[in-house]
Amino acid sequence: MNGRSYAVPVPKGYRVGLWEVREPLASGAFGSVYAARRVDDGGETEAGAAEETAADGGAGPLPRHAALKFLPTGTRTPRQLHHLRELAHREQELLKRLRSPRLIRMYEALTVDDPQHPELDGATVLVLERAEGSLAALLDRSATPESGPALLAQICEGLHQLHHAGWVHGDLKPANVLLMKDGSARLADFNLAAEMEGTHAYAPAFSTPDYTPPELLWSEISERGQQIRPTADIWAFGVLAHLVLTGAFPLPGGTTEARCDAAVRYARGAEELRLSSGLPPDWREIITGCLASTHEERAARYPDTASLLRRVEQVAGTTRSPRLPRLRPRRWLRPALATGLAAAVLALAATVTYAMRDDGPTYGYHRCPFRSVCFFSEEFGMGEMCSWKGDDADWLSGEETCMWTRDRPVKSIFNNGDESMGLAGVAYYRGRDFTPVGEDITRKNSRNRTGCTAQRAQGNLTGTYAPLSHRWIEHCGDGASD
Repeated sequence: MNGRSYAVPVPKGYRVGLWEVREPLASGAFGSVYAARRVDDGGETEAGAAEETAADGGAGPLPRHAALKFLPTGTRTPRQLHHLRELAHREQELLKRLRSPRLIRMYEALTVDDPQHPELDGATVLVLERAEGSLAALLDRSATPESGPALLAQICEGLHQLHHAGWVHGDLKPANVLLMKDGSARLADFNLAAEMEGTHAYAPAFSTPDYTPPELLWSEISERGQQIRPTADIWAFGVLAHLVLTGAFPLPGGTTEARCDAAVRYARGAEELRLSSGLPPDWREIITGCLASTHEERAARYPDTASLLRRVEQVAGTTRSPRLPRLRPRRWLRPALATGLAAAVLALAATVTYAMRDDGPTYGYHRCPFRSVCFFSEEFGMGEMCSWKGDDADWLSGEETCMWTRDRPVKSIFNNGDESMGLAGVAYYRGRDFTPVGEDITRKNSRNRTGCTAQRAQGNLTGTYAPLSHRWIEHCGDGASD
């Protein structure tokens, strides 16, 4: 274990279901996370072997590599066991019920049956999407990472997805933000997540003090737990944003205890909020609102996380929120080539951008422009990209082309459309002029098209997709989404 103490020590090579434990990844107060590989009865799964299906209600095939989160039972007191089971149940329930691109994905949940190892017997094991690292590790390497604003926008989007589904995270902090292979962020660790019951929820009082709002530092705890509202996550986001952008906590103090004392004094009006002088003005405004001293003030500034997300995305210069109210667009037409127009007008008029030759992100799904559909030459939004805001009947001719598709298939897609468009799906075709030439033998040729991807959906395309045209449609329809 490299000298580190793990809440749940698990030896390398230990088997749980189809999974073999590999190296340790992280450990907290309530569990430990290990890398894992999927194996069959004869050893490691071969590249050509059939995929097993996830046992979580149709989440898709199990990957070859994952992360195993062990939540212990073992030799604990009855009271400890009750709390641990409750924490495991919270996380398992949330991950089973929510499917959002900014939340870490759960493939299945297992229970260890191993009386020979009492420290593991009865433990809950969550099989999770494997991340490349965490925001905490990134901050250890770089106190103010260049990608900070873009990551904050994605973190805020994850909070919005949680809150919109009726849940409060309850423990937002850098260690609970995971970074994926494509550079995107996912929220994770939902042990303390709580489902809303009207205006508030009940959660265990175990949240991290540095990210806990003042009203919860001295609140009473009932038999059901501590009352918590979405504004607790907004406070935590303000603390996290200040840390990411300046490398320091927003309240003074060299220890957690000192900073908590400063938060209490601030809430009682005995100390002013003194943010870093290096904080850009727009971010200062956002963080000041997030760190309003009371729940009521925070709720007045940001009635919901959608309003906070819109502001964060605007300041970060990233994709705007899909929930922004906009006029219904006119029927999309391929614009004529314009000359002598300002750069902003050209940007609005173009229907396709080849390979993203701007100063934005150069990899991953998040470089896909808002209200566009993007096709990528590699999995996970990697490689070359072509993006469209409208239809295109022929990718290989005309003023705008996507020439790499002449001899290479599309490996992944992101439909970054929004609700106001009234067009919730993008259908794509193997032939020009929206014709389904031939048939992809790896799947059914549904509804006279090669495939269709719903709004805000992203992912790798299985089979040998080689679209040469696409069009926006009202919806993909049952069984046609990819």
